[in-house]
Amino acid sequence: MIPYGRQDISETDVEAVVRALQSDFLTQGPIVPRFEEALAHKVSARHAIAVNSATSALHIAVSALGLSKGDLLWTSPITFVASENCARFVGADVDFVDIDPDTFNMSPQALAVKLEKAKAVGRLPKVIVPVHMGGQSAAMKEISDLVRPLGIRIVEDASHAIGGEYEGLPVGAGLYSDVTVFSFHPVKIVTTAEGGVAVTNDEQLAQKMALLRSHGITRDPGQMTQSPDGPWYYQQIELGWNYRMTELQAALGVSQLDRLEQFVDRRNALADRYDDELAKLPLALPGRQAQTRSSFHLYIIRLREADRARHRSMFERLRKKGIGVNLHYIPVHLQPYYRDLGFSEGDFPAAEDYYKRAISIPLYSLMNYAEQDEVIAAIKSEV
Repeated sequence: MIPYGRQDISETDVEAVVRALQSDFLTQGPIVPRFEEALAHKVSARHAIAVNSATSALHIAVSALGLSKGDLLWTSPITFVASENCARFVGADVDFVDIDPDTFNMSPQALAVKLEKAKAVGRLPKVIVPVHMGGQSAAMKEISDLVRPLGIRIVEDASHAIGGEYEGLPVGAGLYSDVTVFSFHPVKIVTTAEGGVAVTNDEQLAQKMALLRSHGITRDPGQMTQSPDGPWYYQQIELGWNYRMTELQAALGVSQLDRLEQFVDRRNALADRYDDELAKLPLALPGRQAQTRSSFHLYIIRLREADRARHRSMFERLRKKGIGVNLHYIPVHLQPYYRDLGFSEGDFPAAEDYYKRAISIPLYSLMNYAEQDEVIAAIKSEV
């Protein structure tokens, strides 16, 4: 089976993890700060806070921004459930903005319409979470221009998009957002086995997120309510969580970051080849925005027409031929948990149409052209 995605682990990566295992620290040592510094440098951000998953990074990001019970968060319905669940963790409400059919990202046009309706009823979101679906940045300038004048904070869910670019800057530079979140799950561009990072240019937000990832505990006398009793002293000044990344994960991350550009270049070369080979088929290929460079975590093809039976049949036949296709994602508003909150079919037509037609096909940095040719031949035999 050719998988839709897989990790690329080198001997250098293995050696880095072994050195961490043999060091004095398995957690709370010097490698996590080294990883944070390297990551911040890669994406042109001032601060990086490493945690055990992108879900945790989203949680501390919205918490640091003050999202709480009675507040509202908007995001895309085509994403993994963590983009929405972070709001529910803090008791906030969730709503969605439909997608652009070509890029699968939040539609600025749909956002503008929804904002006008929200202003009319006096129910604006406190936080908005654009998702960089498949590795291509959402239209962040347009989104920022719409929401920032209204005092709405922005968290970029860039779980798919490390190594990508928007308007010539790395995704994560934070020109149009307060916080950007990355994922290091094994199928992502780079991996720490499991892990995530929140980056920001705001020092106060960075301090708050760092506090929240470690139980709300500080050893910084400047943050304490009294002078320390001694060198052992610490204080819990917030209610936080144990979201720390281990030294082993960070060691793998530091090593992997050395090959970030190589990974993204290879994924783009494979995506370009898919574009060329599949262009004449009756399929819709991923749309590309002029101001972006995708990191191509995913390559998503779509049937020209929404036909549930044909869609499922093609998916199953490709799997039987050894092509490990997948579907990213089921519209979140149609998940039972969110249906119970009042959402239903028909709420976000573009997202629902996408779901009936989309198939993620294999794309990963270790993929060779013979494997890609096998994928291409299998697709050609099915359309």
